[in-house]
Amino acid sequence: MRDTPRPQGTVGDIRTGPPQLRPGRALAHTNGASGSGSPHRSDSRPPQTPRGGRPSDPDGHLGTTPPVPGWPTSLFLLLGLPALLFALSTWQVVIDGPLLAADARVSRALVHPDRFSGLLADLGSVQVAVPVLAVVLVYVAVRARGIGTDRWWLPATAAVLLMALVPVLVIPLKELTDRPGAPVVPLATGLYPSGHTATAAVAYGAATLLLFPWLRSAYARRELVIGCAVVNAGVGLGLVRQGYHWPLDVVASWCLCAVLLTSLWLFLAKPRAWPRADRTVGRRGDRNPSA
Repeated sequence: MRDTPRPQGTVGDIRTGPPQLRPGRALAHTNGASGSGSPHRSDSRPPQTPRGGRPSDPDGHLGTTPPVPGWPTSLFLLLGLPALLFALSTWQVVIDGPLLAADARVSRALVHPDRFSGLLADLGSVQVAVPVLAVVLVYVAVRARGIGTDRWWLPATAAVLLMALVPVLVIPLKELTDRPGAPVVPLATGLYPSGHTATAAVAYGAATLLLFPWLRSAYARRELVIGCAVVNAGVGLGLVRQGYHWPLDVVASWCLCAVLLTSLWLFLAKPRAWPRADRTVGRRGDRNPSA
């Protein structure tokens, strides 16, 4: 009597043909329905890791796991390029290079002392800029401590040290270059780089970086950054229009402070600067400070 052949694919059988897929079962390495090619997971299920649901930016951003393709470009633009421009301008001042002639022409075209320019220039004084930073430092420290942040004092302390670093860097540079005075103060020396510009840039810039994580909306963060840029541009314009500084003095200070503020930003972006505020603030509806 002829045996009836058993159907292939039954559990426990010994078959000579190739394995067959059975309905309702998925092999471990079978591509998803959409052809994604991801093993051990069907495309209908969400990814197991949070990173799977948030692809990184083309330029990368703080918080991503290295290597991030955009980091070399970002670091060059924020650190390398300002440092290079500062070194170039300092070299031109020291050797009395051709860039100073163009700087003098721009200065003559812009100098026009008036009351409004004087008020803008005063925004870069220690008596105005440093108290603004102090208020922000106290606010951020009190708020961080209030939500139980470990090392709540660390971001404010970093900003204080950065502010204290400004005269340490600027004063020796003034002595080294000994640049003669601008049109309104021709007998003065040691104007390069601009101390008022550096004070304003670090004070208002550090205040912006400290406040930035606590703002809830993207609109508020954008307006804060724009406001900081406008104030610093106003300080530089006021100093040049009043004839207190050459334009190159102001630009060089901006380049120097860009390096300083980028260093502060990189420090604040590390988890150790905000070890617990990221979780607590997230539950209270604020933005994650470590992002």
